[in-house]
Formats: sequence, C-alpha cells, structure tokens
Amino acid sequence: MSVTILAMTKDNDYGFEVFDWDQSTRDTILSSFFWGYIVLQIPAGMLAGRFGARLLILVSMLMTGLVNLLLPYAAVKGGWQAVCGCRIVMGLFQGLLYPSLHGLVGQWAPADERSRMGTIVYSGSQLGTILEMVVAGVLCDGSWGWPSVYYLAGVTCVVWALLWFLLGASNPGSSRLISKEERKYIESSAGSHDVNEQKKMPVPWKGIWTSLPFWSILLAHSGQSLGFWTLLTEMPSYMDKVLGVDIKSNGLLSALPYVAMYILSFVFSWCAELMVNRKVCSLGTTRKIFNTIAFWGPAAALLALSYIPAGQLPLAVAMLTLTVGLNGAHYVGFLISHIDLSPNFASTLMGITNGLGNIFSILAPLSVSFVVTDEHSAADWRKVFFISIAFYFLANLFFLLFMSDRVQPWNEPKHTAAIEDGVKKAEEANSTKKEGKGTGEDKF
Repeated sequence: MSVTILAMTKDNDYGFEVFDWDQSTRDTILSSFFWGYIVLQIPAGMLAGRFGARLLILVSMLMTGLVNLLLPYAAVKGGWQAVCGCRIVMGLFQGLLYPSLHGLVGQWAPADERSRMGTIVYSGSQLGTILEMVVAGVLCDGSWGWPSVYYLAGVTCVVWALLWFLLGASNPGSSRLISKEERKYIESSAGSHDVNEQKKMPVPWKGIWTSLPFWSILLAHSGQSLGFWTLLTEMPSYMDKVLGVDIKSNGLLSALPYVAMYILSFVFSWCAELMVNRKVCSLGTTRKIFNTIAFWGPAAALLALSYIPAGQLPLAVAMLTLTVGLNGAHYVGFLISHIDLSPNFASTLMGITNGLGNIFSILAPLSVSFVVTDEHSAADWRKVFFISIAFYFLANLFFLLFMSDRVQPWNEPKHTAAIEDGVKKAEEANSTKKEGKGTGEDKF
C-alpha cells in the first residue's frame, strides 16, 4: 500500500510532505514487506496447529494496525528507509495471518462447505484492496492527505482486533457462540482434531516433504505469488509508461480488476461446490479444473495484454480485468487444497507454501529493476510478463499431474514406540491376571 498511496500524492497546501521516489526505490519498498513476511510463516503454522489460531490472528491484526498508524511519521522523519523498516515489521506480523487462517478454516469448515468458506475468508483480501483503491484517492485529496489512508487502516485493524478478542475462537470446542449440536456437526464433518489433541501430534516432516501432492501445492503457490504480485505491483507502471494509460490516478479503474476477481471468486466457489455435491466431478478433479482457470486463463490474457498497442484504454482495462478476474478461481484450486491433504496440519502446510512461495513475491517487483532497462520499452516489459506466464503454465501443469484430494496417511498421528511398548506391557499384564498367575517371581 505504501508505494501506491505515496505515488498518488500531489503538491498540496496542507503542510504534509510529498515524496517523489524513483522506480528502483519504489520497487525496493514494495519488496521490503516480503522480507519480513516470509520469516514467521512456518513457525506460525506450527504454533497455530498446536495452540490454535485465535491469539496469533489477534497479534497479527493489532500490530499491523499500530505499524500503519506509525508509518506516516516514520516516512517524514526517516525517508524511504524508514518506510521499508515499517513494511518489514508489518510483513513480519502479517506472516502470522495466512497460516492461522488456514488452521481456522481447517477447524471450522465442514468438508462439503470448504470451498465456499475458504473463498469467503480469503476473498476478503480483494475486498480490502478494492476499498483501499477507491477510498485512497479521495482521502489523499483531503486536508489530511496521504497520511489519512494509513490512519484509517490502522484504526480499522485495531478495532477489528478488539472485536476478534471478544468474539473469536480457534475451534468449535472453545466457542461460546454456537450450540452443542452445531459443534458436534462441525467437529465430525471437518475431519480435524481438538487443539488439545493436536498438541500431542508431532509434525510429520518426512511425510510432508516426500508427498508429491504437497509439492504440487507448493509449486502452485510459488507460481501464483510471482504472477499475481507482478500484476498487482507492476501493471500500473506498465500501463502508464508503455500504453499511455495512467490507471493508478483513477481509483475506480484501479479497483475494477479486483472487483472482478472478488465477484468471480464467489461464482467459482459456487460452481465448485455444485460440481462436487452433485457428483459431477470428484473433489480432486474440481480443484484441478479451477486451478487451471486461475493459472492458464490469466497466462493467456497476460500474453494478449502485453501486445496491446499504446493508447487503447478500454481494451487494456478489459484485458487486465479479465486477467485478474480469472485468477479468483485459485481460491477453490490450490489454496484450499492444504486442508484436503491434512486437516490437522493445514496451518503448517500453509506456513510452508506461503513462506517459500512468497519468496517469489519479492522477486516480482525486483525482476522489473533487473529486466526492464527502458521503462517505455514494450519489449523489455514483455520479458517480465513471459516469466510470469511460464511460471503460471508450469506450476499448474505439475498441479494437474500430482495433486490429490485424499487425506494423506501422515495426517493422523502414530503412536510412538514407547507408547506401543506400554500398551503391549499392559496387555501382557492383563493376560497374566486372567490366567491367575502370581505376581511374586513374575515381577522379576
């Protein structure tokens, strides 16, 4: 959000400072969020799986709100370096969020409602993007200027965190707001264990890393991160410098692709549940169909977008809207597949794929600095888009070949040797008692 908002600021008469940073600085600021974001992904997944997601989500949202409130002051006093520092810290705490949410969905979502509930949860990020793009321009032109965008975001996060503290619950068993019947239904159909049981489960690292279905999700997440963040961070610059379309100065035009993604994500989730519940396709086939829509659809549209001639505003916006909108199918593709493989360790799987996958989010803006030598050259920008297209294509191909909808054997805990030995000894003792043997010599 930092670069988007600061780039939209204009000369003003209200006393707040305006920044004019070059493209390289903007790309560094954009990527700095992910330097912190990837650090806590795996630990967050493990902690959410062991102790529940409620506290982690609370900390994540509260700290995100506080850093947003601090960022305008840091930008004025410390320049772009201070903004990078704030974004690293923000990324650090945001890194707790997605693994925790995945653990939360794994605990709360019955299997036949998982696609819809996952879409509702994760499409919220697009709704936030839409609201930000529409509201940011209005706030930037007001008397408080661009800092008001961060103040609004900060206050919103803090208020949400307080509501979550009062109403949120890690699992049905710890919620005071549902009936016993609803709790029993969710726990029996979600296929997950109570958090107290999960505390006793060791993470099956060998099973995870030797699972081809898991690798298919990891590669899909990597391809999605590179492709989507290339679109989100660099497409406005491409349309401005090459196509002559200053889309980022128009909040409504900037938001339109994400409105399409938000709306279509619900259409896709409804279709996916309909196909599974009416047994048109298996769950695994449905996941593969919609992941293909989410990856190969945008790849084709992005290829077409890269050859649109300059000045074609309607065609460029329409193609960008199609590219981003089709990507909404990934919510019922790879993104929810972690829970299919392992409801008990979904948060850990999400921590791994989101952490490693978002290394490619760092590469998205940085690749432009390395590849694009002339910002006005369509040929240079096509190299960036071809990289994204290749990742979209290959990642989905691997997903089609190796993804599975079956719960993996390592989802369920296995007794350790010590426990098994104890069980055997107990059985032998019971057998001895039944046979009427004495306990004197036999003890030794």
